[in-house]
Amino acid sequence: MGFSAGGHLAATAATHYKNYYIENTEEMNLRPDFQILVYPVISMTDDLTHSGSRDNLLGKTPSKEDIHLFSNETQVDKNTPPAYLTHATDDKLVDVNNSIFYYQQLRHHKVDVEMHLYQKGDHGFIFKHATWMNSLFEWMKLNKWM
Repeated sequence: MGFSAGGHLAATAATHYKNYYIENTEEMNLRPDFQILVYPVISMTDDLTHSGSRDNLLGKTPSKEDIHLFSNETQVDKNTPPAYLTHATDDKLVDVNNSIFYYQQLRHHKVDVEMHLYQKGDHGFIFKHATWMNSLFEWMKLNKWM
């Protein structure tokens, strides 16, 4: 589960689980069972990313290869874990298209995905929409994770 830049971290765990960045002598399975992303930074592309997140992760002048690698919408495959996404359409900090584009890639790869969009709420809407977790819990119950 991740929020904003933490959503990028959670989406990275969900899409890069086959890559071991540290020694994994026990060959532990790193694939999460599911992912919960709340107003997530997904992409590192110029037109979509949150520039501060990209600068902190990839530096001021990232290579095209790193931009592609850490644009998690480009890393989705049929084994990406199921996802729950939620975002506000009026988010001025992290463009809602991060969630929309990720949703589309998950759907096209036939990964189970549920998305909830709020018309208003901006970034950090969870403090304005106290009921947002109700749909999350319903999704978790539907999938037998709680």
